[in-house]
Amino acid sequence: MSNNIIDGLSSTSTSDLLKQKSKVAPTGGEAFAEHLKSAITEVNELQVGSEKAVADLATGQVKDLHQAAMAIGKAETNMKLMLEIRNKALNAYKELGRTQL
Repeated sequence: MSNNIIDGLSSTSTSDLLKQKSKVAPTGGEAFAEHLKSAITEVNELQVGSEKAVADLATGQVKDLHQAAMAIGKAETNMKLMLEIRNKALNAYKELGRTQL
């Protein structure tokens, strides 16, 4: 058996991999910020859709009651998730502030 495949893999250094990674994806803080921004945008869009569904229910313009209820429930669930993430992030920040160096 030949070990050519393994030899080819071991020739790549860690610094080469890190250089390749930096070209492909932003750094940790920037990647987290982008994910957080997209999550907040998605929650906002769901909230807007939910508000429209509630307004349609109030005015009697709703075409499908089930779809309106699903939109409202989905927006509520996503908002609860976002609030829990915020609470966890604030707790982690406070814990870091209490950490002594």
